Amino acid sequence: MKVGTMPSRGGIYCRELLVTMMSLQALNLSMMNFRTANAFAPPKRHSRAPSSTEKGNQIRNCIVTTNSKLFMAGGDGSEDEWVKALLEAGGGTTPGQFEEDMKMKGLLGPNRGAGNPKLSANSLLIKWLEEEGQVYLSEASSWGEAPHPMAISTETKDEITNESSGRGLLARRSINDGDELLKIPMELCITRRSARKALGKDALQEGINEYLAIACQLIHEKYVLKDKSFYAPYIGVLPEVNEVNPTFTWSDEDLSFLEGSPVVAATRSLQMKLKREYDALLGGEGGLIEKFPDRFPKEHFTFDNWVWAFTMLFSRAIRLRNLKVGERLAMVPYADLINHSAFSQAFIDARECGDWLFKNGDEEVILYADRGYRQMEQIYISYGQKSNAELLLLYGFALERNPYNSVDVTVSIAPRTAKLAAENEGIEEDPLAQEKIEFLKSVGRDQTVDFPCYADRYPVEMLEYLRLMMMTPEDTRGKALSEFDYSRTISPANEAAVLQSVVEAVNYQLNLYPQSEEDDANIIKDKALFRLLSYNQRMAVRHRRNEKRLLKRTLAALEKQIRNKGLDVDGLARAEGSTLGQVLRGETRKEKTALEDKLEKMGLPVDLK
Repeated sequence: MKVGTMPSRGGIYCRELLVTMMSLQALNLSMMNFRTANAFAPPKRHSRAPSSTEKGNQIRNCIVTTNSKLFMAGGDGSEDEWVKALLEAGGGTTPGQFEEDMKMKGLLGPNRGAGNPKLSANSLLIKWLEEEGQVYLSEASSWGEAPHPMAISTETKDEITNESSGRGLLARRSINDGDELLKIPMELCITRRSARKALGKDALQEGINEYLAIACQLIHEKYVLKDKSFYAPYIGVLPEVNEVNPTFTWSDEDLSFLEGSPVVAATRSLQMKLKREYDALLGGEGGLIEKFPDRFPKEHFTFDNWVWAFTMLFSRAIRLRNLKVGERLAMVPYADLINHSAFSQAFIDARECGDWLFKNGDEEVILYADRGYRQMEQIYISYGQKSNAELLLLYGFALERNPYNSVDVTVSIAPRTAKLAAENEGIEEDPLAQEKIEFLKSVGRDQTVDFPCYADRYPVEMLEYLRLMMMTPEDTRGKALSEFDYSRTISPANEAAVLQSVVEAVNYQLNLYPQSEEDDANIIKDKALFRLLSYNQRMAVRHRRNEKRLLKRTLAALEKQIRNKGLDVDGLARAEGSTLGQVLRGETRKEKTALEDKLEKMGLPVDLK
């Protein structure tokens, strides 16, 4: 197209731009990316207008490709800017340079040579994704495709503890907030649907649990089909149990390092559940091994392999929420290499393939960057708002900095019924005991409840539960327990009893640990001694220390709250039948009238002045 004459400092210039849509695609640029200044830069002067043949030659010679770098041929000053932009889009390095940089930084594992099995497995996975799923993972630009922004590292480290965190994905080049990081077709994912197709719908019936179905397919692909499996390149990068180390796979010796922690009870419970599920579905009488021995061979569908499958599921499976059929659990190749950060806002999800105008009906897994990343920086996603106990139980690691960390504290209040008082000398009967039991049943609560305590707070549900259990006849004055609003303070005396009971529960939890927090700190401080412990044992010491630190901060917050509310004195007032509660010192809540309270419960909140 022709560009008209424009005045400039040097005089009047005229230039003919020869741009075609084909060259735009080859450069992987859109029309929005062209700088207006480049269009009107001083051109070479022509003694005559170029012929149509010359125009064609200019178009063909516009781009010269050398070693996958793009250079503008025969250019002047303005074209140098195009060269710079193209090099930046391509990552600014020649193919293979990023991997060389990774080697220099020790991110390809201890065996950096061609014989490194992890490197070979990475290459097979990438080749499989490109050939079977048309996933573009090249570091160079292609027709309509930008360079893939990530690369697989065979070895990543926790930034604080320096412990190994296995494979991970690194930024191959600078990444901007909102950039598309990956697209994986759903047809490459392992789901309940693929499991039923692989092992038979007669064996894995319609309503089978997603975890159970996928576990069966993982065993089938890894141990039965082996190299003949369609998923073999993906299965090849999945770790062994001892590379993940969730607590449900720990030895009794390693678990003993967590003595006192609520994680131990959760671990034992999960171990028993996995055994029950295995016996019910596979290994027990009438199980799939007995019914379909050709598809579920006993020598491969062992309990150890079942544990491996669930180790993969708990630590890697992704719940996709935006599929056409609703939520589905899936093992997503490549995407599941990304490690977790509690501070990441990125989540993997699914969408229908195609652009904003045309959809083809297929679905794909998608991930966008939630922030900018520098080259060589590790990419993170969020596995969800998980405490260290949950991370250690299911994923095999815990975080030193975790804003969602909590410790479960058991609150157990035994109502002083007439029977209990008669059987135990010195225990006075609570006239409200039976009513409290009935009320708890009506709201679906037990007499023993576990509540999570955080570093600076505890759940409102715990306070509601304890406010009920601490009610006295002086508080109710004949009114039914169901008439009170337990989300609000009942009375100073009731609140003091509630907070003191939380203090006692936290102190009880602290006393369950055989070592003090100071003992743990000294073990960690002695680096030579600490390194003599196994990975699991080091994780256990760090975890139990962090639990104790959190509980101590909870105690400090409770004691401060008791003082600030003036609840550390004798002779505190009771509710005396008021269902509206009382405003304590330091609280700003305005007390409601009976009418306001009733209207709010009807869904018609009115603030009466």
